[in-house]
Formats: sequence, C-alpha cells, structure tokens
Amino acid sequence: MPPVPTDTAAPQPPDAPRHDADAATAAAAAAPAGSEGPGGPEGAEPPTAGEERTVTAPLVRPPGPPKEAVPERETWTRQMDFIMSCVGFAVGLGNVWRFPYLCYKNGGGVFLIPYLLIVFVGGIPIFFLEVALGQFMKQGGIAAWNIAPLFKGLASMVIVFFCNSYYIMILVWGLFYLVHSLTNTLPWATCGHSWNTEQCTELFNPDLCNNVSTNATASTWTSNFNCTDMTNKRSPVIEFWENKVLRLSGGLSEPGEMNWQMILCLVTTWVVVYFCIWKGVKSTGKIVYFTALFPYVVLILLLVHGVTLPGALGGIIYYLKPDWSKLVEAQVWIDAGTQVFFSYAIGLGALTALGSYNRFHNNCYRDAYILAVINSCTSFFAGFVVFSVLGFMASEQGVDISKVAESGPGLAFIAYPKAVTLMPLSPLWATLFFIMLLVLGLDSQFVGVEGFITGILDLFPQPGAGSLRRELTAALCCIICCLIDLSMVTQGGMYVFQLFDNYSASGITLLWQAFWECVVIAWVYGADRFMDDVARMIGYRPLPVMKWCWAVVTPLVCVGIFVFHVVNYKPLTYNKTYVYPWWGEAIGWVLALSSMLCIPCTVIYKLLRCKGSLRERWQLQTTPIWGQHHLEYLTPEAEAKLLAPEPPKEKATLFETVI
Repeated sequence: MPPVPTDTAAPQPPDAPRHDADAATAAAAAAPAGSEGPGGPEGAEPPTAGEERTVTAPLVRPPGPPKEAVPERETWTRQMDFIMSCVGFAVGLGNVWRFPYLCYKNGGGVFLIPYLLIVFVGGIPIFFLEVALGQFMKQGGIAAWNIAPLFKGLASMVIVFFCNSYYIMILVWGLFYLVHSLTNTLPWATCGHSWNTEQCTELFNPDLCNNVSTNATASTWTSNFNCTDMTNKRSPVIEFWENKVLRLSGGLSEPGEMNWQMILCLVTTWVVVYFCIWKGVKSTGKIVYFTALFPYVVLILLLVHGVTLPGALGGIIYYLKPDWSKLVEAQVWIDAGTQVFFSYAIGLGALTALGSYNRFHNNCYRDAYILAVINSCTSFFAGFVVFSVLGFMASEQGVDISKVAESGPGLAFIAYPKAVTLMPLSPLWATLFFIMLLVLGLDSQFVGVEGFITGILDLFPQPGAGSLRRELTAALCCIICCLIDLSMVTQGGMYVFQLFDNYSASGITLLWQAFWECVVIAWVYGADRFMDDVARMIGYRPLPVMKWCWAVVTPLVCVGIFVFHVVNYKPLTYNKTYVYPWWGEAIGWVLALSSMLCIPCTVIYKLLRCKGSLRERWQLQTTPIWGQHHLEYLTPEAEAKLLAPEPPKEKATLFETVI
C-alpha cells in the first residue's frame, strides 16, 4: 500500500502554511499591527475545560499592498438551513424509486452489506470532502479548486448544468399527473378515452389464461377474446403514459410535434424553481424546511395506508428476504456503488456550493455523518412504502411480485398509478403520491440550480454588484435550461431524455469526477495538509481513516466501478425494444465527454501556457490561491482563540510544537 500523501505532496510556496517555528514567526511579522481575528470563531462552540485543540501553523499574508476589501460572503441564517438544504438536494427521487428496486433485485437485506460498506469508504469521505472544501475556500464548485488551480476545470458545472436541464422533466410529468389526479375517476384507470387504442383492456391479467377461451368485458371495443388475444392487449395505465403524456413517436429521428400541455407544465415548473432561488440562500434556506420535511409526512401516510392493504406483508418480505449467494456477484457491488454516488449527489459541485455558505468554524465533519444517516435511512424506509403497495398490487392481480416490481419512471408513472387504481379513494392517494414526487424533486432541482449559479458568480466575481446581478444570472440560467427542455416535450422527447439521463450525468461521469477530487486533494494538495485545514475549521482532526479513504480506498472504488461500466457497456435502448441509432449514441458520448475531458484538457492547457521547466510550471500551478477570509481567520491571534485557556497540558503541547 503506498504511503499516505503528506504536505510534501505538492511544493510549498513561501505563502503556504509551514509547520515550524519560522513559519509562525513569519506569520506574526506579516500580520499588520493591531490586526486581530474576530472576537471568536463564528459559529464555533467555546472549548470546554480539558478539551484538546489542534495547533496548526497559520497561513501567511502574501506580500504586496493589501487588496481591495471583498464583501463578506453570505451565510446561512441558521446552521439547520444547511442541513435541510443538503437533505433536500441529496434525498431525492433516487432514494424512493431506485434503492428499493436494487435492494429487491440484489438479494434483499443482503444488499445492505455492500451498500453500507461503500457508504463508509466512498460516500461519506467524498461527501465530507466536497462540503469541507466549499466551507474552507468559501467558493462554489469551480472557484473552490483554487486550492490547486491547475485542476480548476468546469467539469462539475457541466454535469450539474446537464442534470438541471433534464431532471426537471420528471417534475413536469409529475405535475401533469397531479392535475389529472384531481378527478372523481382517474383517467388512467379506464379505457374509452381519445388516447386509448383498440388493444386497451382494463382486465389485464394474462396469468389467468390457461389456453382456454375467456369471456370478459375487456374494453369498450372488445368483449370476447382468448389467451392469444391477451398477448396483444395493453393496460390503460401504459396507454395514458405513452399516448397521452409522452405521445411517443417511432424513434429519435422522429421528433414530431410539441405538446402544448407539457410546455405549460414546463414553464410553470421553471417559474417555481426561479422564485425559490432568485434571492439566494436566505430565501432557499427557508423554503427547504417545507420541501425537505413534507415528503417524510407523505411517506409515513403512504406506509400506514400501505401496510393495511392485503398482500402488503408479502411485498415487504420479498423486499427484505436475504439471498446470500448474491454477495459473490460483481453486479451487486457495482449497483451498490452506483446507487451511493447517485443518492449522495457526489461530483455535481452543488455540495461544495452549499458548504461555501457555512460559517468558517462550522463542524462540517459532524454534519457529513448526520446527513449520511438521514440519506441512507430514507432509502431503506422508502422500500417499505414501495413494496407494501407492490405486494398489494401483485396480490390483487394474482401474479408474482417480480411481475410488477419496477424502478425509475416505470415505478412512478406506471406501477404506482396502476396500484392506486385498485385502492379505495384512489384519487386521494394518487394526489398525495404525486405531491410527494413533486416536492422530492423540486428541492433537488432548485438546490442544483443554486449550486450552478453560485459557481458561475464565483467564477466572475464583481464585488458590490448587488442582488440584481444574481437575479439576472438565475433568470438567464432558467431560460436557457427551459429552451433545452423544449426538445423533451416533443413526441420524441423521451428518447432525448434518455440520452441525457444515461450519458450527461451518468455513473461514469460522476465516478470520473469523484476520482479526480480525491486525487487532487490527497496527492496534489496533500491529505495531511487538508486534514490540518479541517482542524483549523472544526478544532480537531478527523479520524485518520478519512485521509486513507481519500488517498487510496475511494479512488480504487471509483476506478473499479468505472472500469466495470466501460467493459459491460451495452447500446442504449428504450423499453428493451427500440435501439438507438449510432448517431444517437454519438450524441450521448459527446454529452459525457464534454464534462469528462474538462479536467485533463485544463491541466494540459495550463501547463503548456506557462513558462519555465515542468517542475516550475507544476509548482506555480499547484500553489493555492487564498481568499481574504483565510487572512482574517488564520492570523496567529485568530489561531490562539481556538485554544483552551491556559491548561498546563496545552502549554506543554505548544512548547513541543515550537521545538
């Protein structure tokens, strides 16, 4: 195993922290007379008696005249605003419609073993790294990489831009379903509508056929059919989804007409997103209290109702029943890793943006573990909600639960709508479900847009520009994304949506981004060095296992899953029947490579553009660019305020450090 990278991983410029007596002397001399840090670390609790604090060398003020004062960065009104924003962003639709299906598919309760293992060696370390980086640098997903300017690329911003563009379509479809749920009879429960075909049947249960003729009133057009006829029949739920909502065309090459109802839903959704984020974190921090907590209320109501339905217990047993043989299958571990990276919203830059609004001494290490517990527990809890309903649906139709288990849009817009048609008061439960779907997706959407806007504003700083600049930037971002989304409200829009979903913000792009984040922090900047920076913020060093994860374990996990995805790559299909043309897949790979090539291309460009030897270029381009707040917080006077007052043990530690 290679040694853990230390501060020597990157050349230390004169302005960088130095862990010796000369560094402390230089810092004291460089600090202007009378310049002191704030009266106390903002947001930090006073040290208790006997509490040991880490003593680290302060940063040194760079030579030259002082720069123009930069306005203090906006911070969360309360620290709980940050927690709720992270919950709203990271806990989303993937927790409800993807994790339960993967758990059932990959051995039931056994799936929790690889899932939790990868949470601790991959999910939490990178989640903590992104939040801590944003909090330390006080910058969004782009400018935060001033900690190693050579790797300051646009990769995360490209990924989150694509994600913002297509993810909102799920909210658009959910809003469409919600409007159509406000009726006495759900429109997808019966045939006979303008969008239904002659193959529509409300009694869709092929397993009851035993190669004998069956007389049944199947639809408004068909009254007598046999088992052969049943194979050509279609459920009204599927016809509502494909013929009414999507108006699906024959393929990617047939865009067809735009759906004016979908355009109206699209514009409405983007207007709501804009007014959630246009005033910054002060307004966003208030809205997320509702958008983050309300889905839990609905999930509890759906669970209470679901467990009372016949067949619910069988569905829950099916969800949790362990199959130990699955642990030896590589696909199970790959699914666990991919789900962790998706559900923890890693690699999008939004967590870095959210962390940048924290107070400098906020305990982000504690927050990372709290948010990890909330995220994973929500996924596990959602499985009981989903499979109690799927168990009821399978029982009502007399089929095995594997016939009705779905994930992704198939669960949200086909399986669950079908299940509620079998319940009493079906419009009520449909309305509750789609409200939950909207709120779950809404906070993920507007926090993602917030992260993108923060990155853009930090990339082009204009002190004193006021809130109007932010409002115009947010409006421009929403308008551009809305224009892109117009391609997804056509008859061929579902094919475009799948291209974005499978390539632009897919597993390989997120894994690639997470790999580079770990490499840059651990091997270029220095894992021990970053641990010292975290200690400056929270007052103590995290567990050593964290730096081992950044340096070795997490990059290996990312590489392993990435290679598996590439080796097992299969051409993209829709509904297992339509195969995308070669030029469609080429567009998909352009979307993927547009973010993946950002980092290597940026590195090559900056090294070629510099002058001097390769070593000199590397040293220049990996020298951190410190912000004004570093000089404010990390003067010797500010460092002294982190220490417990006058305990003898502390004096001994200080003396040994100077020696």
